[in-house]
Amino acid sequence: MADGSVRAGWSRRWRDVARREAAAVSALLVAVVGLFIFLNVAEEVAEGETLALDRSILMMLRMTDDPTVTVGPLWLRTALMDFTSLGSVAVLTLVVLLIVGLFASLRRWRDAGLLLVASVGGVTISQILKVVFARARPDESLRLVEAVNASFPSGHAMLSAVVYLTLGALVSRFAKSRRIKAFALAAGVLLTLLVGFSRVFLGVHWPTDVLAGWCVGAAWAMVCWLAAWAVERRWGKDTAAPPARV
Repeated sequence: MADGSVRAGWSRRWRDVARREAAAVSALLVAVVGLFIFLNVAEEVAEGETLALDRSILMMLRMTDDPTVTVGPLWLRTALMDFTSLGSVAVLTLVVLLIVGLFASLRRWRDAGLLLVASVGGVTISQILKVVFARARPDESLRLVEAVNASFPSGHAMLSAVVYLTLGALVSRFAKSRRIKAFALAAGVLLTLLVGFSRVFLGVHWPTDVLAGWCVGAAWAMVCWLAAWAVERRWGKDTAAPPARV
């Protein structure tokens, strides 16, 4: 009986550890897979191997008789023009500053620092990669919105992955319900996918630009999250300010 109790106790402990570390293992997996895919795509792009596929996918979203016109109804193009702004530096900067202000008011300094480091680091990595690869964007006649600097990787796709996935991960840490955790992460993924697709549809990025942006952005977001997780394990959680009395 004693041996059975000991084994049952160890079994429960291992299950508890697995549950606690599941998020960290998942984040590490996303970071490794994202970096692996990015490196492979980057190599193919540098060698010019993806251009034919990129062009064929882009042309699938255009009318056969007039490539300057996108497929689908006008409202779809208008909606995607709105969605693409969700990945712009201006909008993301505003979102980050507001959320950092919220975290600061709650005295959640580590969460505020995580979001700031992830965002600033994401912009820096994006700009460095654009300079390194210096890839030309699709023909100007295909672009439905203004675009600056190099094409690879997509800054909108990368930064939306960094910010929205980091926010989803942070919200999932606050929430106790699994459904709320799942919703927060799914919302971050959905926003990231919408922004990335809009860049291809609007003709300002090749599909592999967006894929690379998603991958390196998700990898960086998970690296930052893992760093925050390690700090939390070492020094404990932030303690929020007590609720104000009314």
